[in-house]
Amino acid sequence: MRIPRCVPLALLAASAFAAPQWKTRYFYDEDDSSLTLVDLKFPSPRRGIAAGVISGKNDSVKPVVIVTSDGGDHWTVQPLKEAARSLFFLDDSLGWMVTERGIWKTEESGRSWQKLKAPSGIVRVYFADRDHGWAVGQKKAGYTTSDGGATWEKLQAAESPKSSSEFTTYTWIEFATKQVGMIAGSSRPPRRLGQRLPDWIDPEAAVRRREWPSLTVTLDTRDGGKTWTPSTGSIFGDLTRIRLTPDGWGVGLFEYFDEFTWPSEIFSLDWKTGKSERVFRLKDRAITDVIIAPSGMVYAAGTEVTGRIRQTPVPGKVKMLRSKDRKAWETLEVDYRVVGRRVTLAIADEENVWAATDTGMILKLEGR
Repeated sequence: MRIPRCVPLALLAASAFAAPQWKTRYFYDEDDSSLTLVDLKFPSPRRGIAAGVISGKNDSVKPVVIVTSDGGDHWTVQPLKEAARSLFFLDDSLGWMVTERGIWKTEESGRSWQKLKAPSGIVRVYFADRDHGWAVGQKKAGYTTSDGGATWEKLQAAESPKSSSEFTTYTWIEFATKQVGMIAGSSRPPRRLGQRLPDWIDPEAAVRRREWPSLTVTLDTRDGGKTWTPSTGSIFGDLTRIRLTPDGWGVGLFEYFDEFTWPSEIFSLDWKTGKSERVFRLKDRAITDVIIAPSGMVYAAGTEVTGRIRQTPVPGKVKMLRSKDRKAWETLEVDYRVVGRRVTLAIADEENVWAATDTGMILKLEGR
């Protein structure tokens, strides 16, 4: 193949072997308001949905979703009646949204929503198909539906773990196959410390306090949700993410409070044997999400920790990593402007890996 003289060889080499980089594809930039994104889904390479709230003057709050139908080239802000907690999409049209006051359903890729009659206190939903799904949340809330969320029945197994209902919240549902799934949460009674300043104002006092363990609560099914087996364990921190693959393995993310030495830890899970091992932790990386690509590549997203206190109102630099084997981790380049306190990941396929920050930015991984 002849190379045109006008194209420098160095440029061709650079483009052929360009390092992967997270680039900003959407940025909410308004002087009198800010956007907080809480969840992001890409059910197909072209369709994406991010949910959050726009905070303006006089403490005004406007719930919104931001949608794209052309792979992130253009984004449209759509108003909502209630602020989202989480999203779940079965395909690029059909999805559900959990809010503080209920569950909503869309059949138009998030452009319009219908409110469903649902129990209170729900945090997250998961659907195996158009009809069958589960909802979990606060005070050991667990429900199942067989009609797409029109009606819900109590999941009795959700009440079986030996933990306080008042302080137990289920926050995650994940299925590896149609038969194998897990519900996870934690029970953490409040610590009585009396009146005190926020940790970021009085960091020395925060560091001196000792972390106290949470009770991690899980429910496992091996028959598609017909029966669930409960288990509990006293562990420092909260189990905030579980990602499972059909191949018998997955990853779990534990996040810790300022009193603990490490901001977060990622564990590799073997759901066939129940064994796990820690595969990542750094004192200057607070990971807030992990996700697994179809190839088995694991992506981790979080922020850089620069001081002794991690939970501050000031956003930090966003940091992205990935690993092929869950042993060696590669740090990926990120647009220098991107900051946040929490980062959420979404994957449509191997070529479409996305992230959203709680500072109103949506990023895509470019290059491989």
